[in-house]
Amino acid sequence: MAGIAMLTIAISSCDEDTNTMGYSLTSDADRFSLIPDTFQIDSTKSIKADSVLARSSYSYLGRIKDPETGAYITSDFTTQFTVLEKEKNYIFAPKKDITSLDTDGEPVATSCNLIVIINSYLGDSLTAMKLMVEELDKPIEENKLYYSNFDPEANDYIRNDGLKQAKMYSMVDLTLSDSARAARLNKNYYSYINIPLNKQYKAKDGTVYKNYGTYLMRTYYQHPEYFKNSISFIKNVCPGFYFKTVDGQGVMAEVLNVQMEVKFKYKSNDKEYDGSKIFYGTEEVMQTTHIANEKGKIDSLVNVKNCTYLKTPAGIFTEVTLPVEQIKKGHINDSILSAKITFQRMADLNKKTDELLSDATQLLMIERDSLYSFFEKNNVTNNRTSFLAVFNATLNTYAYNNISSLINHMWSIRSKGSKNWNKVVLVPVKTSTVSTSSYTSATVTGINNEMGITSTRLVGGIKSPDNPTISIIYNQSK
Repeated sequence: MAGIAMLTIAISSCDEDTNTMGYSLTSDADRFSLIPDTFQIDSTKSIKADSVLARSSYSYLGRIKDPETGAYITSDFTTQFTVLEKEKNYIFAPKKDITSLDTDGEPVATSCNLIVIINSYLGDSLTAMKLMVEELDKPIEENKLYYSNFDPEANDYIRNDGLKQAKMYSMVDLTLSDSARAARLNKNYYSYINIPLNKQYKAKDGTVYKNYGTYLMRTYYQHPEYFKNSISFIKNVCPGFYFKTVDGQGVMAEVLNVQMEVKFKYKSNDKEYDGSKIFYGTEEVMQTTHIANEKGKIDSLVNVKNCTYLKTPAGIFTEVTLPVEQIKKGHINDSILSAKITFQRMADLNKKTDELLSDATQLLMIERDSLYSFFEKNNVTNNRTSFLAVFNATLNTYAYNNISSLINHMWSIRSKGSKNWNKVVLVPVKTSTVSTSSYTSATVTGINNEMGITSTRLVGGIKSPDNPTISIIYNQSK
């Protein structure tokens, strides 16, 4: 009987009504409600970028005509070369073993070549182009910032009486066999431009050498301390080269790296062998990219009011004025849980633009006043004042899923003097990433300005009724 009584009490105390579930665990002051709202962006506009920080994993070489503006975009670059300290005693074979000798018994290089490795290119693969390789007179200084308008010639970095070598080229080398060309087209091998440096070379001290490779070899045997590391090599032996586009238009190449190969002959165990040494021009040493853009012709796009543009390199960004005051009005004491904004890509105005120019793949959103300092300081996105969006080719959009922290930050600095306190800029970028394993997502380790040629139109404009909207979700305390 006692058991039955206890069971009856337990059943009668149960309540199936769950409407107040959880309220017993919180006080009235801690309860909240979610309030959604939507605001239209008041204004977006195109702004002209005179130049961008030329820090990139790639260099660019060529000239192409922008089908949207008719402007010619020309790119040139400089590079230095690396010497690893662990290899300083093995740069070349011992002098006594060299068998490629001149009439005086001194070592000579059988050949020397600069090899420009192409990562990708834009334009007609059969277009004939011409470049000029020029020797630098002095190293381009480290620990300085170089923008895309930095011109080595105008800044007296070219050696007037130094090495100069012209080269005609195309992305498809018609001098190769059919099988070799097919291999390149199938991406089994990188395309490359081979530039021989086999003419007589006169060093700064007046000494004449058979070719540039011979100069490197003999300097190594006379001054091995010059080859102890990259800094010493660049300062005392080879300050680098300038690769300049001098003729042709229709191709822009993205350069992976440059190799300087010196070939010679040597003996070992009474047998003669062909030897070689390759010096690499990579991002570990100083490289600069010089972009020449007919900026006057860009104005026609900047002045368009019914859309905005994103054009690289050193072309056009989009400035966005966020409706921060409208968002906070009536919600001063409420927190913003979510703020999503999506930018819609518009179709290109002509078919040629669509075929030739790709869209920006990654879009950085940063505060207007941080447009230059962000890149100069090697910053990466912090999801507070800077955000990254990836182009969705299916929806033709760039989506920023939650910029609530940016809205709150802008509201907190509104009275601190900057007229740009509620403005952000959309900048096409290229990121570098690292992943610790195949099971973890990649972490962004670097963000640089996009230096390749891209073009994107976005829906919007100054006072445009088609400007994007920003969706807000408030957390309203009760």
